[in-house]
Amino acid sequence: MKNHVSNTVFTSSKTFVFVLAIAFLVSSCRHKKDVEDKITIKSTSSSKVTTVAQKLSITEKEVRSKKLYSFISDWYGIPYKYGGCDKNGVDCSCFTGILFKKVYGVTVGRNASLMHKEADHIKTSHLREGDLVFFKMGTKEVSHVGVYLKDNKFVHASTSKGVMINDLGEAYYKKYYYESGRVKLNL
Repeated sequence: MKNHVSNTVFTSSKTFVFVLAIAFLVSSCRHKKDVEDKITIKSTSSSKVTTVAQKLSITEKEVRSKKLYSFISDWYGIPYKYGGCDKNGVDCSCFTGILFKKVYGVTVGRNASLMHKEADHIKTSHLREGDLVFFKMGTKEVSHVGVYLKDNKFVHASTSKGVMINDLGEAYYKKYYYESGRVKLNL
């Protein structure tokens, strides 16, 4: 009898812990979405824009979209995290998705391959600020995405250094570059 009572208590405890764990997981997923939805660009201060402009070797007067450059400044250096979608760690497609939502008010696909399929494909020579640049990193499908800025430079979440600006002419990106695309903006 005593053994039966212990087993019942133990089983009840396991059930309680399991239910508690499920509740935590469900609430943490919702919380992550709430946090993501609350990410806003608080300022388009001159210093933020100037910081990014300097990385592109341009003056603040040459910046077309202060909102874009301020957003990049806020995210610059955030570490890469596969599947990550906040300032604790972000992958390339989520970074691109948040950028498009916050800067342009447009929702894009959640992964690089889907963004590639949804975009209007354009020639590299026709790239302009806000266009997408796609890469195939040793795979048959598009596996990396960035956002074109100016003068061959693009911003992306690099697996090695997080959110940063690189040049399409760098040997590594030149090797894996696949195609460019333009998202239909409702401006």
